[in-house]
Amino acid sequence: MSELAGQYAARSGVERGEDGQIDVLKSIGGVRGLAEAILPGLLFTLLFTVTGGLYLSLGAAVVAAGAFAVANLVQKRPLVQSLTGVIGVAICAFFALRSGSGTTFFVPGFYTNGAYIVAFAVSIAVKWPVAGLLFGFIRGENVAWRAEPRRLRAYALATWIIIAVFVLRLAVQLPLFLADNVAALGTMRLAMGVPLYALGLWLAWVVSRPQPEKTGKTA
Repeated sequence: MSELAGQYAARSGVERGEDGQIDVLKSIGGVRGLAEAILPGLLFTLLFTVTGGLYLSLGAAVVAAGAFAVANLVQKRPLVQSLTGVIGVAICAFFALRSGSGTTFFVPGFYTNGAYIVAFAVSIAVKWPVAGLLFGFIRGENVAWRAEPRRLRAYALATWIIIAVFVLRLAVQLPLFLADNVAALGTMRLAMGVPLYALGLWLAWVVSRPQPEKTGKTA
């Protein structure tokens, strides 16, 4: 189990900066990773709001995601994030084309957030909170934190903070979806996407940092 946890932490992309704090920007793929995450959705929202053309808007989003993948392939950069982005945008486009509604472009994201909520909550219930898996290896704790009740509680709290990000997204965005407001939904999806996740990740890191041991007073 420890080996699997280590592999999960290594693949998560979460990294620690030279100052000892979590490097949030690097953990989300740097400026390029941020652009890959934001641009397809931004193009779709802008073009659909201005033109109302579903095919044009979807085409622009898919082309943008594909362009990043091709650029990474040419430059021999890791393709995992780009390919994930292309597949994600393609699935969103499929939903929108099938329904003929711009708002359904964002429906797969609701399922994704719901799945994360369930998975992260289960990780807390079985005493393997995801935040511990993400941060434990970076801090050199490996999985030894599970044997310390205080550290286990800290990582459980940190995981709840990340869960709160997913819950907040659904709470804000589902009413906009039901109101069929593409512009507002797209805007909130962008604002509550990578930026909000980065904030949640940072807060989770801060609340789960090891506390110095208290020592009694000596005579």
